[in-house]
Amino acid sequence: MNLSICYPPHPIETSHFSIFLAGTIDMGYSRNWQQEVIAYLSKQAINRKLTIFNPRRKDWDNSWVQDIDNPDFNQQVNWELDALETADLIILYLEKDSKSPISLLELGLFADTKKVVVCCEKGFWRKGNVDIVCQRKGIVVVDTLEEMLRGLSYQGGLL
Repeated sequence: MNLSICYPPHPIETSHFSIFLAGTIDMGYSRNWQQEVIAYLSKQAINRKLTIFNPRRKDWDNSWVQDIDNPDFNQQVNWELDALETADLIILYLEKDSKSPISLLELGLFADTKKVVVCCEKGFWRKGNVDIVCQRKGIVVVDTLEEMLRGLSYQGGLL
């Protein structure tokens, strides 16, 4: 298999092209779109090795206090920031029925890096803001996850 998946809190290591799966999680209650992307990439990524950074932690505990002094929460946030900085490509998915405040923060943090592609579904509560930021920063934005996946094969010969 040419695909390796890195979940928090495992060390962030890669010697080949890497993708961070940013976007809607809603504390684990949203569509598991990350698995859909991983399944797609595992079938398509035959020409190169890929590392996928998936922040959807398997052992996430909703009772964790979201505070800098909580070591589990602090570790999660720092893992995500480190992986976002390391990744060659950031896929950012905004599901229409979500609020996704952290994903919006990540878009703001990484909009200038030229390594973000965005899927913002029609009906997302801040789609207008997302579209304007993406237009201003030259970020590719599409309306469906399927459209984004099809487009990945054109991202610099990714697949």
